[in-house]
Amino acid sequence: MNSINRTLFIPLYGKAYVSRKGLFLDDPLAERIWGENQFPLKGKARSKWLAYYLGIRAAVFDAWLNQKMRKMPDAVVLHIGCGLDSRVQRVGAQGHDWYDVDMPEVIRHRRRFYPESENYHMIAGELPHLPWLSSVPRKSCIVIMEGVSMYLRGEDLQDFVRALSRQFDEIALLMDCYTPLAAKLSRFRNPVREVGVTKVYGLEHPQVLNVDGVHFVQEHPMTPQRFIDELSGTEKAIFEKLYAGRFSQKLYRLYEYKKG
Repeated sequence: MNSINRTLFIPLYGKAYVSRKGLFLDDPLAERIWGENQFPLKGKARSKWLAYYLGIRAAVFDAWLNQKMRKMPDAVVLHIGCGLDSRVQRVGAQGHDWYDVDMPEVIRHRRRFYPESENYHMIAGELPHLPWLSSVPRKSCIVIMEGVSMYLRGEDLQDFVRALSRQFDEIALLMDCYTPLAAKLSRFRNPVREVGVTKVYGLEHPQVLNVDGVHFVQEHPMTPQRFIDELSGTEKAIFEKLYAGRFSQKLYRLYEYKKG
């Protein structure tokens, strides 16, 4: 796998770690896949604090997706950069057509653990190269982009949003982003560097993706208090300071967009 593909092992480890501890997520498949495919993570990439953060981030995305699936019963679900994530099992397709999308090498690896079904599909495709998008039915669409945007330039993100808008009349999109400050600081201490990624990008203003009828709706909290409260004592205090305090909020953002 190339360096960007290898980043999938960081959230996989984080989800397996918190699931084993009974925090934030119930994800036995992440536990099993990590146990069978332990990638040699080191340093910050394997810290419990990052695992807590990634577990909470995944739970936030799951909750948002659940809500949107109830509000948009005819929508397809498009999970961009799915890696080895088991969101389709944690949330359930709930009668929606669900498409997990990632680079061809990742999808080949993913097929070892996830069988396709009438409602669940996997697509080998990349951003910003988008011919694969035409294979998704022209319905309304719920789009999840977790841990993806920081590997794409702003113009590539704009091109992706334009392509979505050409394909779908109604869109709900949730995407986490680095700020430009986070992208700059990543040269010094960023877990993705430990798997070989040396270039990431930050988004200055969410409105830069207001293109072709898609517009910014709101910013969501990345680490809601209800999840932090699952921790206790010193761990809770340290996590609140490192990953939920003011400095963290200057680095990481969670943006919702919509069309229609």
